[in-house]
Amino acid sequence: MSEELQVKSKQRVADHGEVFTAEREVKAMCDLVLNETERIDSRFLEPACGEGNFLCEILARKLEVVRRRYGKSAPDFEFYSLMALTSIYGVELLADNVAACQERLFDQWNTVYNAACRGDANEHAREIARLVLRKNILCGNALSLKRVDDCGQDLEEPIIFTEWGFIGTDVKRREFRLDVLLTLEGEEGLRENQTLSLFDDDPLCGDYWEIDPKTGVLIPKPIREFPPIYFKDIRE
Repeated sequence: MSEELQVKSKQRVADHGEVFTAEREVKAMCDLVLNETERIDSRFLEPACGEGNFLCEILARKLEVVRRRYGKSAPDFEFYSLMALTSIYGVELLADNVAACQERLFDQWNTVYNAACRGDANEHAREIARLVLRKNILCGNALSLKRVDDCGQDLEEPIIFTEWGFIGTDVKRREFRLDVLLTLEGEEGLRENQTLSLFDDDPLCGDYWEIDPKTGVLIPKPIREFPPIYFKDIRE
């Protein structure tokens, strides 16, 4: 699809309200949070990511920072470029857009990776990049917060994202339900959820929340955790 094409078909607009944001608007909106787009580890979630216009722009800015800081060291560039990739998240209703978004982000990362690392570029790093994108760019309904089938119909499965936490060059993976993460909407919402989590039987308030022992604040509980491993040892 051409970068300037904002509509694939009138039918898709009618069925799904699908209109892509033009490059000029994408850049202008990203400029509003310029400092965050230039932080390598700052996380971004696009709830209707389409083919990734916003996510590609954000990744480009992050990779430029990585190039400036670590471009002279292939191992450092590889590590920090993958860190940048782990910070990009997207939800999209249509499966063909999800596939296109994942491929665009991979190609963007891989082009810069090859240019910076040259002879040190390797297939294993590319496999890690593809794994991260499979975990981070998901087919789902950002309104219901559920996964969807190939026709865009809601399934019972909630959207689950992987958090990639870095401890030096080790990675700590944790998985969270998106509906739980999005329940934290300011102090009032947090206080309401604390009350519910302690006295209500709703599984979203019991099974998926825990009290931080240091702060006493209610925080999301991961539904799955992995032990820390060296980033090059990341596997499915």
